[in-house]
Amino acid sequence: MFQKAAALLLSLTILMGATACSNGSPTEQQGSSNAENTSTVEAEKIPVSVTFNAMKEFVEAVGKDKVEVATIIPDGTEPHDFEPKAQDLAGLSKAKIFVHNGFGMEAWVDDAIKSANNSSLITVEASKGAEPIQNTEEEEIEEHGQYDPHLWLSLKGAELEVKNIKEALVSADPSNKEFYETNCSDYVAQLEKLYTEYQGKFQSVKKKSFVTGHAAFGYLCREFGLEQNSVEDVFAEGEPSAQQMTELVKYCKENQVTTIFAEEMASPEVSKTLADEVGAKVETIYTIESGEDDKSYLERIEDNLSKIYDSLAK
Repeated sequence: MFQKAAALLLSLTILMGATACSNGSPTEQQGSSNAENTSTVEAEKIPVSVTFNAMKEFVEAVGKDKVEVATIIPDGTEPHDFEPKAQDLAGLSKAKIFVHNGFGMEAWVDDAIKSANNSSLITVEASKGAEPIQNTEEEEIEEHGQYDPHLWLSLKGAELEVKNIKEALVSADPSNKEFYETNCSDYVAQLEKLYTEYQGKFQSVKKKSFVTGHAAFGYLCREFGLEQNSVEDVFAEGEPSAQQMTELVKYCKENQVTTIFAEEMASPEVSKTLADEVGAKVETIYTIESGEDDKSYLERIEDNLSKIYDSLAK
């Protein structure tokens, strides 16, 4: 009997202690409540996995503080050469949305989606609905597919990709549809403003040809009536042979090319050699595949347009 009473008393003491802890002071209760609310807000963010920097920029432009974005391809890595390891794709199993560019940019996507085993994953091929530029080199087609993937480097291409991403966010979070649509409209308006400005500028110049590190600006050329030539191919592979270099030199002289554009991850040294050969200067141009110079997509794309225009206007 004594043992039962002692056990009961001990139980009551523990219960009262637990109650006292849970009842705490008002300040403590408020702090606890705030922490819970903060945790809830963070938990409400939509987890989004993207393949590379431009896709991250587009998702954040539309989703703002309602998304948590993880980028699979690390900054400083050439996306065309990237082969993901298991740890690179771990986030896909918990993501709600997965955004990739498409047009063959990420050949590993289908296998990655299967391995994620995430039945609720919303997959966005950002380039869906665009008219692709066809690759013409047989080796490129065999290794990378039939399309030029660099849609995000054109303003109209970016508009389409942003809209496709917006649709996915609305599908994942319909209660905030108006928020996503407003952000999308605002961003598209900024892209349209740039398009209108540079459409007029590029129409006004006689020279239409420029030279880049790799042939990443086909879509931009298509929408502004320009022509690119390049040190490397569409997929930033291989340096030019002596014969190709001779042809590039001839091209630059015939087209009065005064600027050779170079990208950090596409043979900048060869671009410099070519520039020296034809008496041109070297300018950096952004492919927006990686984070660069702490600049946003809009800052980098405007920088590209401005430099290309300046090179043609001389």
